[in-house]
Amino acid sequence: MTDAVTAPRRPWILGIFLTVAGAAGWWAAFNLTLDKFLAYEHPKAALSCDFSFIVQCTANLNSPEGSAFGFPNPVIGLGGFAAVIAVGVSLLAGARFARWYWIVFNLGIAGALAFVIFLISKSIFHLGTLCPWCMVVWAATIPLFWVVTIRNAAEGVFGAPLGRVGAALRPWIIPITVISYLVVAIVAQLRLNLLAHL
Repeated sequence: MTDAVTAPRRPWILGIFLTVAGAAGWWAAFNLTLDKFLAYEHPKAALSCDFSFIVQCTANLNSPEGSAFGFPNPVIGLGGFAAVIAVGVSLLAGARFARWYWIVFNLGIAGALAFVIFLISKSIFHLGTLCPWCMVVWAATIPLFWVVTIRNAAEGVFGAPLGRVGAALRPWIIPITVISYLVVAIVAQLRLNLLAHL
C-alpha cells in the first residue's frame, strides 16, 4: 500500500489555478515589498497604491500589523506564493505528491488564510483602510484555501468520511469563493462606507 495520493488523470485545472493564483499573489507581495523599500528610503513619499485616505498601502505597511513577525509581511508572501507556484507547475509537469505533502501544503494555506483574516480585520476595523495590493493577496488566498482544502477532502487526503463531504462541495467551490468575497466586501462597506468615498 502506497502513501501517495494518485489521480486517474493529470490535474491540469488545479495546476493552472495554483500557478495563476500563486503568480497573482506573488506579484502583489513583490509590489508591496518594493513599496516598503521606498517607504524606508523616503518616509514621506506617496506610494503608487495610495489613492485616498481609505484606499492606500502606506498605513498598512507602516502599522505594527504590517510587520507582524518583526519583518515586513510581504516577505512571507514572496516565499509562500512561490511555493504555490512551484506546486502548480509541478502538477502541470506530471508530478504526484504523497498524502503527507498535500496535508502540509494544506496546513500552510490554512495558515495563510488565518493570517489574511487577521490582516483583513485589522485593516478594516483598526486602520480603517483598504490596501490595493493587500486585497490582491486576499483575493488569491481565499480561493486557494477553498480549492486545495476541498480537493484534498474529495481525494481522500483527510480520510473517507471527509471524502464524501469534499466530493459534495467540489461543484460549489466558485459560489463558496464568491460568498467569501461578498462577506469581506459587505463588512468593509458597513464599516468604512467605501462606496461614498469612491
